[in-house]
Amino acid sequence: MSKMKLSIYRFLTIITVTTLLYACAVGPKFEKPVVQTPASYINVDSVAVIQDSTLNLKWWELFNDPTLDSLIKLALEENKDLLIAASRLEQSRYNLGYNRADYYPKINYGAGVSSGNFAGGFLSFSETQTVYNVNGQLNWEIDFWGKFRRQTESAKAEMLASQYGLRTVQIGLISEVARNYFLLLDYKSRYEISQRTFDSRDSGHKIIQARYERGIIPEIDVNQSQIQLSISRASIPNYDRLITNTENNLNMLLGRNPSSISISTNLFEQEIKPNIPTGLPSDLLSRRPDILSSAEQLHAQTAKIGMAQAMRYPTISLTGLFGAVSDDLAGLTTGNSAWSAGVNLMGPLFHFNKNKRRVQIEREKTEQAVLLYEKTVITAFSEVENSLKSIETLNEELQARKEQSDAASNAERLSFERYNMGVTSYLEVLENQRYSFEAALLFSETYQKLLNAYISLYKALGGGWISEEEMNTSETESN
Repeated sequence: MSKMKLSIYRFLTIITVTTLLYACAVGPKFEKPVVQTPASYINVDSVAVIQDSTLNLKWWELFNDPTLDSLIKLALEENKDLLIAASRLEQSRYNLGYNRADYYPKINYGAGVSSGNFAGGFLSFSETQTVYNVNGQLNWEIDFWGKFRRQTESAKAEMLASQYGLRTVQIGLISEVARNYFLLLDYKSRYEISQRTFDSRDSGHKIIQARYERGIIPEIDVNQSQIQLSISRASIPNYDRLITNTENNLNMLLGRNPSSISISTNLFEQEIKPNIPTGLPSDLLSRRPDILSSAEQLHAQTAKIGMAQAMRYPTISLTGLFGAVSDDLAGLTTGNSAWSAGVNLMGPLFHFNKNKRRVQIEREKTEQAVLLYEKTVITAFSEVENSLKSIETLNEELQARKEQSDAASNAERLSFERYNMGVTSYLEVLENQRYSFEAALLFSETYQKLLNAYISLYKALGGGWISEEEMNTSETESN
């Protein structure tokens, strides 16, 4: 008996070693698609840039705004979408371990007790007997065709995709906090402009009303003055509403309930940074997390072709059973033991092309993933170019808006003096008041748009390092 056991063990060992040595993983090996990248950005010459290969900085700190820094830090800690993305990353890590477990044998145990007047499936009319049993079971499906390896490969790629997905959410969150913050400063600026304009027009309207009551001017001047006063008055609650809505949007990004946000600076105190580290266009492929995530999703899908192909071939399993049976519970440890070992082979025969279609489905999904990757790359370059062009044109527009606002303000002052001296009609005053008010609002809006254009560019370039640990890791890898 011992020689038989030894022979079986040797037989199983030979099968296992041979299988592991010569096993192959069916299906295509993943190769990242080669995409054509431009040699340089089209609009990069029109904007002051630094040809830095990496954005190794917390770019939002360039604005030197402690309030913005604190809001971004809080958002990275409490934002619910970010926490969900972090949880999904942990889930993908567990999924990787879950799939790796298929490499190894499955060992189970069992125990039972039965009582009756039968044995071996045939009725026995002798006395009733009680039988106790305990056993251990082993089942090991050999990964001859690489099904489990492809499955683990896919799970690992999905984990990396989730990791890059988390970074995508982080960069998007930081950009949204900064964008809403500058929008809030803009609305507060326009609210103050509206309030100042209303106060100024209210004082002027009282003068016009007094002159009318003394019969110096016609009633139409009073009506026209009242129209301009009402326009400025109506803009105050409008911007007050927009301020509250933007504060609520910020609080939602921060993961907290609606509340007012304390601001210690104004819009025009924000520094506009002229130097932008764009790097080379080819760097974008290794910098933007959405591109990296799309590549890993393609990797995961490519591995699924191998999984589908492996399901068309037979599976080879090693099985083993060891146990004991006794009609006495105490006899389980002293009675005769039972064991068995074997090799099983099972495969599909006639499935009417179902397994073939499964492979074809996965190939089409892979082709879709390739196209999605290419689209992601094209979108990335488009966003960078759009942001560069926005910065160029908004700088020019801001200069024009500043000149417009200064000229309109001066024209308003001069026209009112001319009206007081009886040189011109009140219509001229009204026109210049309207131009001055609109020019001040447009200058504030353009300043905010320019700040957010820089935010869009940093986001399009893949953002900067988010934590000190991330920066240190990158520096270690580069050395």
